[in-house]
Amino acid sequence: MSIFQRERLIRFSDCDPAGIVFYPQYFVMFNGLVEDWVEEGLGVGFRRLVIDRRIGLPTVRLEADFRAISRMGDRVLLALEVQRLGGRSIRLSSRCTGVDDGELRMQMRQVLVTTSLDTHQAIDVPDDLRAAIESLMGVKTSDERDAG
Repeated sequence: MSIFQRERLIRFSDCDPAGIVFYPQYFVMFNGLVEDWVEEGLGVGFRRLVIDRRIGLPTVRLEADFRAISRMGDRVLLALEVQRLGGRSIRLSSRCTGVDDGELRMQMRQVLVTTSLDTHQAIDVPDDLRAAIESLMGVKTSDERDAG
C-alpha cells in the first residue's frame, strides 16, 4: 500500500503556552494533509471537488493516540495511508513522526464520507476519486455500499 506524506515544521501557532503542540492542532495538520493528498497525491483537485463539484469529505469517525510531544521548531513527517475504500467512505490511518528521531508522536484512524454539499447526504465515492485511490494508493474496492 502506498503512503502519502509531507514534512512539516511545528510553528509557534501550533503550540500552547508550554511550547508543545496543542492537541487539536494535529487535526488541523492532518486535515491539510488530506487536502494535499486529494490535490497532489490523487490529482483530483480538492478545490474542484468541494467548490466546483459540491462534494464534501467530512470526518464521521476519529480515533487518536498521542504518544509523545512535539515542540515548536520540530520537523515532523505527516503520513496517511488508505486502510479501506468503501462505497461511500474512506478509512485512513495517519501518523506524525519526528524527522530527526523517527519517534511516533501521534497516530489516528479516521473515516471520511463522501457527501453532497447541497443535500448533506452521503453519496457514492465519485468514480474518478475511486479510480485515483485504487491506482495510486493500491487499494482494493470494498463491495460494501455503506457509510462506514
